[in-house]
Amino acid sequence: MMYNFNAGPSILPQQVIIQASEAVLNFNNTGLSLLEIGHRTPAFEQVMHTAQNLVKELMGLHSDYEVLFLHGGATTQFMQVPFNLLPSQGVAAYTDTGVWAHKAIQEAQHYGKVHVVSSSREHGYTYIPKNITIPSQASYIHITSNNTIYGTQWHSSEAYTQAGVPIVADMSSDIMSRVLDYNAYGLIYAGAQKNMGAAGVNVVIINKNILGKANRHIPTILDYKEHIDNGSMLNTPPVMAVYIAMLTLQWIKDSGGIAAMEVLNNQKAALLYNTIDSSTMYTGTVTAVEDRSKMNVCFTLPNKDLEAKFIATCTAANIVGIKGYRTVGGCRVSLYNALPLSSVQYLVGIMSQFELDNKM
Repeated sequence: MMYNFNAGPSILPQQVIIQASEAVLNFNNTGLSLLEIGHRTPAFEQVMHTAQNLVKELMGLHSDYEVLFLHGGATTQFMQVPFNLLPSQGVAAYTDTGVWAHKAIQEAQHYGKVHVVSSSREHGYTYIPKNITIPSQASYIHITSNNTIYGTQWHSSEAYTQAGVPIVADMSSDIMSRVLDYNAYGLIYAGAQKNMGAAGVNVVIINKNILGKANRHIPTILDYKEHIDNGSMLNTPPVMAVYIAMLTLQWIKDSGGIAAMEVLNNQKAALLYNTIDSSTMYTGTVTAVEDRSKMNVCFTLPNKDLEAKFIATCTAANIVGIKGYRTVGGCRVSLYNALPLSSVQYLVGIMSQFELDNKM
């Protein structure tokens, strides 16, 4: 058995993998592979509609919201968001809390003025900066709700809701992991490959009332309105990835919904952080404990040699995906929805034994 802690693409529910593999061979007893069916056939249109409706149901979205499944991953949204929401003479507010947040800022600067209202970059992104003043004329405020590389997460929306401007959130690594008022956001986007599917598709959730204010020509393929009008079928969608997202969303629903995911994710995070905090071997990298991510737990060991030995020990124990991001180092354990509590229990057992065997 393998214990998969990869940061993304990441672990999927086993039943989703089985269902998807069956569909590759014979989709819904059509005699055709899912890989070869037409995307405008009733069979696939039902998949798309089901996936969209499951997002709305699980997140409790009001009727003003539309759900899109689009190509390009979340990185495409770094450009598509300002193209649709930021007038060329306007201003957008951004928070700089990690690599992906910083990349979103860099991309948005091509389309209008960007005001960085908070940043922890100079301190290695080890905390969430909360002293924010958002310009009242801002077209939107952009946050990255969870910072995969550095292991920080926004746990309160108070800092970025005080200006009353639309909130845009990159939720790629924590979407559907906890109960939120999703209707408080103007636009949410997320790559599917961490909490709700496989790589190849991103979900975009939009309050239609924030569109149509950019006053610029938007290329058809980038225009959210065009995608809404065409039901995410403006061009050929990533059929397989949408299907896997639908299966994963159904699994979340059958498992008790987002509330059940939150309970499980809290248990996993508490067990791992308690192990780190009670140890002299492992040190958490987030300086503000209240900002610790419940999705990506980052920590270091006393030196590089021990770190390499620990990772080798985990590899020998069939634990994969715990090496830190290439530019940061250390260790990173990802606790996404599909990861069972038993995997974390197994990991902390290895961690505890490693500490005993390697006392400094």
